[in-house]
Amino acid sequence: MSKPTANWEKVGDKFYRKVPLYTDVFDQDLELDKYHVVGAPYGGAVAIYRDEEKLHAYRSGQAAKASIDVYSCAGKLIRRITWDKGTIKGLGWSEDEKLLVVTEDGTVRCYYDLQGDFVPFTLGHGADEHGVQSCKFYSTGFVALLGNNNLISVARYDEPRPKLLATPPSEPVVSWAIIPPAYSLSRSVEVILAIGSTLYVVDATDAEDRDFSAGPFRHISVSPRGEFLAFYTDDGKVWVVSGDWSEKLSEYQSRVKTVPIDMQWCGSNAVALAWEDEVHLIGPRSVATKFYYDASQVHLLPDVDGLRLLTNDVCEYLQKVPDETVDVFRLGSDSPAAKLLEASSLLDQKSPKADDLIQLIRPSLAEAVDTCVKAAGHEFNIHWQKALLKAASYGKSVLDLYSSDDFVDMCETLRVLNAVRFYEIGLPLSYDQFRRLTPEKLVARLTNRNEYLLALRISSYLHLPADKIQVHWAQQKVRVSTDDEEAICSLIVQKLRGQPGVSFEEIARAAYDEGRVRLATELLNYEPRAGKQVPLLLGMKEDIIALDKALESGDTDLVYHVLLHLRKKLPLASFFRVLNTRPVATALVESSAWDTDRELLKDLYYQDDRRLDGSNLLLAEALAQTDVASATDKLRLASKYLADARDFAFAKTQLDDAARLLKHQETYEKELGPGNAFVGLSANETVFALIKAGHNKRAVKLQNEFRISEKAYAWLKLRALVAARHWNELEEMGKSKKSAIGWEPYFNEVLAAGNTRVASVFIPKCTGARPEERVEMWVKCGLLVKAGEEAVKAKDRSLLEEVRAKATGSAAVEVERMMGMMTRK
Repeated sequence: MSKPTANWEKVGDKFYRKVPLYTDVFDQDLELDKYHVVGAPYGGAVAIYRDEEKLHAYRSGQAAKASIDVYSCAGKLIRRITWDKGTIKGLGWSEDEKLLVVTEDGTVRCYYDLQGDFVPFTLGHGADEHGVQSCKFYSTGFVALLGNNNLISVARYDEPRPKLLATPPSEPVVSWAIIPPAYSLSRSVEVILAIGSTLYVVDATDAEDRDFSAGPFRHISVSPRGEFLAFYTDDGKVWVVSGDWSEKLSEYQSRVKTVPIDMQWCGSNAVALAWEDEVHLIGPRSVATKFYYDASQVHLLPDVDGLRLLTNDVCEYLQKVPDETVDVFRLGSDSPAAKLLEASSLLDQKSPKADDLIQLIRPSLAEAVDTCVKAAGHEFNIHWQKALLKAASYGKSVLDLYSSDDFVDMCETLRVLNAVRFYEIGLPLSYDQFRRLTPEKLVARLTNRNEYLLALRISSYLHLPADKIQVHWAQQKVRVSTDDEEAICSLIVQKLRGQPGVSFEEIARAAYDEGRVRLATELLNYEPRAGKQVPLLLGMKEDIIALDKALESGDTDLVYHVLLHLRKKLPLASFFRVLNTRPVATALVESSAWDTDRELLKDLYYQDDRRLDGSNLLLAEALAQTDVASATDKLRLASKYLADARDFAFAKTQLDDAARLLKHQETYEKELGPGNAFVGLSANETVFALIKAGHNKRAVKLQNEFRISEKAYAWLKLRALVAARHWNELEEMGKSKKSAIGWEPYFNEVLAAGNTRVASVFIPKCTGARPEERVEMWVKCGLLVKAGEEAVKAKDRSLLEEVRAKATGSAAVEVERMMGMMTRK
């Protein structure tokens, strides 16, 4: 096994290495130098499409139509997207491996997975008129350069809102680059434009000239975190300046007369220049090294911590050698980690020197173990991974106290990384990339590649939820399977039923999108959440099933949602037929329509022959009317509802009476003039008001017409006369021989009104009262002599004594006389 340092190159005081990832990547017939090649971050997929400005050799086996081909880094074709939508002016990847395609007319397609599904949007702002010239992409957005030098920024792919940046000068743009918002000083995207011999920085509000006079600059590149800027001048020099433009850090003379095809950063430490078969790597202080290729053009695919070099023959990863790896493997290294690795090798050889080395580095043994664990993570070669982990295991076994968590985590991580780096998968993640990407997003990438088995195994191994993998598998099954629908449904249910988090609604939606309505309906039967079932069923026009599912759920909001949909969609008669067999739905419609749509409620009652309910609804509307004519019409209509129903004869009579009463009240108000309000009163209240106003004949007529009993009328008349203080009329009534309610109420009502004189008129007529009650009545009227006479008449001495105790003045003398007369008798 060759030493890890075999492919190291020293650039200044740093080491760089080219890690061979895959060989025989593309077919030799594929002229890669005549294609645009764009790589997704974190070792992601590679998209290629023909450069229309270059001539291509005709091959009979090639497809006639243009296409965007998506490959893994190992050259495995993942997806071929046929393209006939215009000239492509921008192709790029987002951080989560969405493919962005921008055409000359400003149309953008965002392919959100690797299956060919996309979301379109347009740039606007004159893009269709002036045309898109080129685009620059970053993790969550991109900037498009138009033919008139205007710049359009899209900050987010999930909610694209194209915005026009400040207007730069109109001279031709030689080259340009962007600083992502996360790393710019203004915290918004900044664009660096090479125009003429100088540079402009353009943001949302301003286009600032940086006063650089060494241009024109043929290439501009920004380091991954925006700390440094690199510029390639027309005379073959590479300038590196700080991200805040305050300091020029280095200047490298390439001594090559031709302009490089590309210039990219290798991590944040070096700049790579690429010609067709030559790559220059420039480190700090203008120190450089060169790499040569015998094959076709080298394409530079930048990543967060390095640079992928891609040709037809190989895919290599160029990166700065991590510090831990340098500590362990550097020639002549005497670091504790290097000695621990050597001790582990001696232990395998059963050499006693192993223990001597361990004892030598014992004070730094824990540090050595940590370094070996981290160095193992940075290794791509499985042999050296094992060697480093074995050394770390040997070192921690000697330590008395050492937490093995990092060691175990690294073992798990390396097992995952080795699995996804395998050429059949083609995801050459470095350890740093894996930490930034996260295991969840790695599993999502495998799922988009249809690598379900590996995704499930990694999820199980790392204790991650697997529901999204299973749903994606099922969606693909319904899209591409040629089996009959029953077999597909049975297979999916058998595999996924009972699995936590699995949404059958998402699977059913995929089936419906493919035109498999019956399969979608069957799958929805296994979705336990009605809130997921119902919207899709409505979208599938399975309205009745949707209503039944909503009713089963008991969620009234969901039922209302379906009912509203049906009400808008169906004719009224059909809508009512749907409700007829569903009492809960009918009740909800009634409850809602009472407040929002009374006409619908009337139609519902009429359709169901619910005459009393319909009549009550009209009665409620009549009571709410302010216009007498309208109220009368509604009362008559309510009565008409009950015309042929014998069971509701009494209710019909009451409605007719109410209508007649309302008509009388309207007449009274017109005839009696202002100050007389009758509308809205009951029959009794109307009689009361008429008597109080002195219209006795009208009151009597109303009594007879509405069959008000004599007792009720007597009470109404009594209280009305008292309220109106018609004492004379009350006295005249006291001369009558009979009263329908007796005479005690007259006494009580008049006395309560404060008229003791008139009240006393009715005491003699209260023949049904006991003597002591009549005595009390006289006392209340202040007629103590009369009270005494009542007591004498009753021959009740004790009652007379009570009266004497209350009497004063002449009344007392008269009562005393009565007492004497009663004694003599």
